[in-house]
Amino acid sequence: MTPLRLACLGLLGLLPISAFADAAPLDLTALIECRQSVGDYNAVAPVVADPLKAVANGLQPLPQSNQFMTEFRLAAPITVFGERAEYITVAGASIMAILDLADPRPLAKRLALEDGVDTPEKFMAGRELVSRDVTDPRTGEALIESVILSLSTVKSHPGKTLAGCTYSLDLPAEEDTPAPGAAPTAMPGVNPPPAGH
Repeated sequence: MTPLRLACLGLLGLLPISAFADAAPLDLTALIECRQSVGDYNAVAPVVADPLKAVANGLQPLPQSNQFMTEFRLAAPITVFGERAEYITVAGASIMAILDLADPRPLAKRLALEDGVDTPEKFMAGRELVSRDVTDPRTGEALIESVILSLSTVKSHPGKTLAGCTYSLDLPAEEDTPAPGAAPTAMPGVNPPPAGH
């Protein structure tokens, strides 16, 4: 057991049980398999940012081997997409299992993913599972909730496949052209007044 994990476990013993009672444990399998929502994924960030919360959720923080990914060893292995996983990674809006699969193509085919990149150096495939209009309850702003299942290889993890889900809220695409029949907007000093005025 690493000194960091021992220290975290020791500190956990000093905390009252109520310190973690208000937060439901993360359902890692459901999150990785895209069976959750953006709201559910929002619970991940505070857990992975705090080593005590990570350990309380069965995640042992690991040294970063890739500057874009935060990695964890699971206290107990999980099964995702029919594959055993002992390690996961979180990167921004994505949570992925690190699978012992040198060739991701058979799994990508089984999951009906669309190839994005397929070269000897890099493989990426994905499929959007959810795209729906939502309203931000705080601001009333219209947003699009997106849930994307993906597989990829990464140079820092040879012989492995990253498999998981990206959860995001995006602004709708803006229309560059005015709606049919809309009057042009006059800008002071730019548009001359109509003739006869």
